[in-house]
Amino acid sequence: MAGSATLDQRRAAHAWKAVEAVAANPKADKAKYGIHSKKLPSRIVAAGLGQALAFLLAKNYCPDLLQALSHWVLNKKEYPAPPAKLPAADTLLRTVVNGDSDMLRLHTEESLAYLQWLVRFVEAQGLGEEE
Repeated sequence: MAGSATLDQRRAAHAWKAVEAVAANPKADKAKYGIHSKKLPSRIVAAGLGQALAFLLAKNYCPDLLQALSHWVLNKKEYPAPPAKLPAADTLLRTVVNGDSDMLRLHTEESLAYLQWLVRFVEAQGLGEEE
């Protein structure tokens, strides 16, 4: 994306590529990805970012969702093209646990802003819907 892209445009581009990667992966659990992507913003608002991430990690729900979110929130760079790897699923949670309250607030705000785009694209791809 051009250097003049706004932060919101870069969020959207990253989220779109993350959803496309799941939609194109025959091994991905698309229904689970869609369901938990849609639920994650309300979990963050209700319980906090750390608790919401810990829940998904403990249940082993959607590590690819956690990886994409971690990559964006911690780096704000383009979604990596294969064979580049995304961060581990627990990377953002570890950062939140070891960070201060200002970092938690910033990461929470950025996560919610990113998830607005991700959820829109999940819906556009029909992920999480009954097939």
